Amino acid sequence: MEGEESVHSPLITHTKPEKDQLPLGGRKVTFAGIFKHKKSKHMINFRVDGKVALVTGCSSGIGMAVAIALAEAGADIVGVSNMLTEENEVVAAVRKAGKKFSAYQVDFSDREALYGFIEQVKADHPRIDILINNAGHILRKPAAEHPDEYWDKIIDINLNAQFVLTREIGKRMLEHGFGKIVFTCSLLSFQGGINVPGYAASKGAVASLLKAFANEWASQGINVNGIAPGYIATANTEQLRSDPERSAAILSRIPANRWGTDIDMAGPYLFLCSPASDYINGTIITVDGGWMGR
Repeated sequence: MEGEESVHSPLITHTKPEKDQLPLGGRKVTFAGIFKHKKSKHMINFRVDGKVALVTGCSSGIGMAVAIALAEAGADIVGVSNMLTEENEVVAAVRKAGKKFSAYQVDFSDREALYGFIEQVKADHPRIDILINNAGHILRKPAAEHPDEYWDKIIDINLNAQFVLTREIGKRMLEHGFGKIVFTCSLLSFQGGINVPGYAASKGAVASLLKAFANEWASQGINVNGIAPGYIATANTEQLRSDPERSAAILSRIPANRWGTDIDMAGPYLFLCSPASDYINGTIITVDGGWMGR
């Protein structure tokens, strides 16, 4: 149930653990010293220094939080969204962290525009080490009334574009023998949902797609995995949160008894992009407050 909303983060200081805080949207999260620079064969490494990360759907919400977290951990960011501009706060937050940010706009439902973007970004950035397939869309209407145009647009954005982008960026990763690819899945990668047949179909397919990539690429130094956000307080879930009856029903099933936030998502994505996850392939991590365990 991922979506997009505005967030903000200043620079993480890399000093004492209690100072390692990432304020996003005025809220704080502690990363307990995972960004220490001291080298040790016994220390788990969550840093991504010197890497270049391509993050789709990063103009707000989960994508923005992930882009900022990756920058705080040492990566330069290549950001893309259908509405991303240099004035977006994710750009300032990444640069404040001392990292580069390159901004692009593309409509992932437009296949020609997608290929144009891929050619441009490959020319501008010969090596991309991390790919976050986060861009997505949702359109709600009961299955019996769900029009072709809803179905086609959601499948194009949430599935077709993800495949094309991963295939093309993955070719370069194969040449370099290294890559971290993380797909944004959904609870509807496992369930059917209500009034969102196109979205459910796309996210179910993405769950299988990432496993297909992982099966072929894991032996070549490329980790392909997914994150399945639960009910996160973003633009995509605004309609659900504004319905008192539906919201209450959702919260009653979440053991954590709250909607998730973009902050809750940043750490798991960073983990799958870091050396700490080098032996994880074809896996989907649910970040859902316990929903799937209920």
